[in-house]
Amino acid sequence: MLIMKKIPDHAKLVFKGILHDVYQWEQEMFDGTFATFEAIKKRNAVSIIAVVGDKIIINNEEQPNRPPFIAVPGGIAEDGYTVLENAQRELLEETGYESDDWTPWFVSDVLKSGKIEWDNHFFIARNCKKTREPELDPGERIETRLVTLEEFINIKNFESFRNKDLIPIFKKALSSEDEKGKLRELLKI
Repeated sequence: MLIMKKIPDHAKLVFKGILHDVYQWEQEMFDGTFATFEAIKKRNAVSIIAVVGDKIIINNEEQPNRPPFIAVPGGIAEDGYTVLENAQRELLEETGYESDDWTPWFVSDVLKSGKIEWDNHFFIARNCKKTREPELDPGERIETRLVTLEEFINIKNFESFRNKDLIPIFKKALSSEDEKGKLRELLKI
């Protein structure tokens, strides 16, 4: 997975928040002078394309102060764990499903901003099995449902679909049976 860093290694942490950290560093200008640059690092996010048999897990979600939305399972990564461990935790907490067949898929620059570094790590979890009931955070209401590949790629038509980085992939799959076959093969459904 290629991750584009916006904050240089020599930057200093000047504020550590719950979800956001602020970094500053000196940057040489074209005239030889120096200026202080600043950027925000938000904790990474994880998103999981979870496959159960020939179906894919989708969540209908509600959170305080937000309109309801549709998303693949996922959330904000916790410190002290790898992105894969966070993805495994999020899938289990939100859906009650687990998998022993994980593949990193791609990393997205969520905000595509030069001043905020926030990456979303997409994973594919195949052969998911329900092992327990979900354990939701107090600020979550989640209804998990299983959809076909056709339903999954057509979810792009819903304004409330949150995982916008998947839309180009869905459009390719809808425009070509070959591309849809590649997605089906990737997901092994």
